[in-house]
Amino acid sequence: MAKGTTEMEVGSDGVAVIYIANPPVNALSIDVLFSLKGHYEEVLRRNDVKAIVLTGSGRSFSAGLDISAFADIRKPEQLKDHCILIEAMTDIFEDAGKPSVAAIDGPALGGGLEISMVCQARISTPNAQLGLTELQFGVIPGFGGTQRLPRLVGLTKALEMMMLSKPIKAEEAHELGLVDAVVSPNDLLNNARRWALDIYESKRPWARALYKTDKLESPDLAREILNSARVQSRKRAANLQYPFVCIDAVEEGIVSGPQAGLRKEAMAFQELFFSDTCKSLIHVFFSQRATSKQVPGITDLGLMPRKVSNVAIVGGGLMGSGIATALILSHYPVILKEVNEEFLNAGIDRIKENLQSRVRKGKMTKEKYDKTLSLLTGVLDYEKFKSVDLAIETVVENVKLKQQIFAELEQHCPSHCILATNTSTIDLDLIGEKTNSQDRIVGTHFFAPAHIMPLLEIVHTPRASLQAVVTLLDVGKKIKKTPIVVRNCTGFAVNRMFFPYTQAALWLVDHGMDVYKIDQACTEFGMPIGPFRMTDLVGFGVALATGMQHLENFPERVYKSMLISLMTEDKRTGEASQKGFYRYDSKRKASPDPEIMNYLEESRRIAGATPDPELLKLDNSAIAEMVLFPVINEACRVLGEGIAFKASDLDIASIFGMDFPPYRGGIMHWADSIGARRICTMLSEWEMKYGQFFKPCSHLLERAAEGLPLSALATKTMNNQAKDKLLGSC
Repeated sequence: MAKGTTEMEVGSDGVAVIYIANPPVNALSIDVLFSLKGHYEEVLRRNDVKAIVLTGSGRSFSAGLDISAFADIRKPEQLKDHCILIEAMTDIFEDAGKPSVAAIDGPALGGGLEISMVCQARISTPNAQLGLTELQFGVIPGFGGTQRLPRLVGLTKALEMMMLSKPIKAEEAHELGLVDAVVSPNDLLNNARRWALDIYESKRPWARALYKTDKLESPDLAREILNSARVQSRKRAANLQYPFVCIDAVEEGIVSGPQAGLRKEAMAFQELFFSDTCKSLIHVFFSQRATSKQVPGITDLGLMPRKVSNVAIVGGGLMGSGIATALILSHYPVILKEVNEEFLNAGIDRIKENLQSRVRKGKMTKEKYDKTLSLLTGVLDYEKFKSVDLAIETVVENVKLKQQIFAELEQHCPSHCILATNTSTIDLDLIGEKTNSQDRIVGTHFFAPAHIMPLLEIVHTPRASLQAVVTLLDVGKKIKKTPIVVRNCTGFAVNRMFFPYTQAALWLVDHGMDVYKIDQACTEFGMPIGPFRMTDLVGFGVALATGMQHLENFPERVYKSMLISLMTEDKRTGEASQKGFYRYDSKRKASPDPEIMNYLEESRRIAGATPDPELLKLDNSAIAEMVLFPVINEACRVLGEGIAFKASDLDIASIFGMDFPPYRGGIMHWADSIGARRICTMLSEWEMKYGQFFKPCSHLLERAAEGLPLSALATKTMNNQAKDKLLGSC
């Protein structure tokens, strides 16, 4: 069955309008490309056609390549055939004796924009978004984008758009020269037809983007810009090669001419397409979309979300104000409750600052700021809660306080209202223990800063209404979050998965390793910050509270280091106090602090640990594995216990919740690239040498024994004999 097509109509004016038809975003599938080539060849043969307008059906030009179609390509020969098709098609567009004009409404991204740049002109509506977004999939533009975009908008802007996968709006595109005119949606096709005929009649220039030079900088300046782009790419992600490959392709076109640039681009695209990085990023793309669409036992029941018209938030601290900001930005009226005027005003001021930051960055007008802020109401009591559909508690991690607030919410909110908690670690059954409303108590675990971080964990207990979960999935999408559904447990998915991250680092430090070497190893792996810098950032108070929760619930596998407690006693509490594992200046810039050696020595003394010469010889790659393999082990427990529904949800949780490097595909995808057997072998060796903290869990043991991916669905439980055999071979 064909996946998408193109449709054509020829008007009495001699203009053929070709529509890309592959809803919802007119992605360029193989079928679409073949159909488009066929229609172009037809109009070039027809004597009644003078010019061509290329557009998209509906409200989208084209969002680029159909990732699902190209993800099915397994052999280089297949991809090469498709690349030859694309090259032949762009040659036809560019060298045709009849002019083409692209009429752009909505997104023109990736291959969509590249096809439009082959046309002799581009007309857009104000709604258009134009960008080359291929680098987010680990490849470079493959339809000539590395050559045509710099010639249309200049080298600096072209590199910015490609390196950051950052689309621009129609107005900016017009100022840059990427589009030739911006018109209303109703006038788009008529203007494009007239423009195409004007080119045919020589009333407008016949422009070929590939050979334009007026926007290109001088050779010396171009070299400087390209080198600067390489420096910036190295800062952003030193492990990644494809940004440098993209810059090289651009440079080849400038130095050796556009045809040489096209050849280099095509070869690089084909090589990168089969890279592990590309596979990982495509996995992330599909996994992100599956989090809210494929939740077994929830999204497959036919339940429709209930309308949420009003939301209440209890607590205006950093989390509460961030959640309120996210909600009002998505047009939800919000009631913010605090215990006194001082705290309430502070919370409202935080929300104002969040919005003002958007105004300063040009993301929001003053008029939109006023309109958005008008959706916020501050209160000191529960009077207005009688009309809310969703109430979210965001106070500190104190069980008794949360129990009191939920008893009050049950009393003051209507019976249909969903009662949600933003706790990051506390069991929901415990929080709702004093109520008779367990069926409508759920967790909505946002990540700080809540108005920016994209992940939302939706936590449900066996007694929670599935209707409430479906409704929260809808709210999550509407406030532009990526929601994942998890079952109730201490730490839920993200915090439970990653509590061994800091634990393993503390264990290594107690056994002689340098704090800053561990952080460096983790950042070289691709984490934005290491475990000790992260602990400074969240604060020692939070670290101790969450550590205590995990100790109470998982005592057999928590490493009990005294290091953070010792530092807290001396009022070293992290970045907020300007002293933690690092020292911070007035601009919060971190630098190593030799004073921590005193605490390290005392912590080692209490632990009875001595420096291990073998550990001190580990290189950074081995250190990263020793910190992250326990995280994989805990992720396997989360999956094996049914806390998470599928491994890909944990991949998305690790990326959007803990900034795990997306180019590795997420924690479970990366683990499968290593293999369950090797991870199990290493953990078993460490368990034998160093103790229970490293003991591999049953889910990991089973997958290693059966040669299955860690992401595989649960199979029969491994018998003891098989488990013993595996441990013996490990």
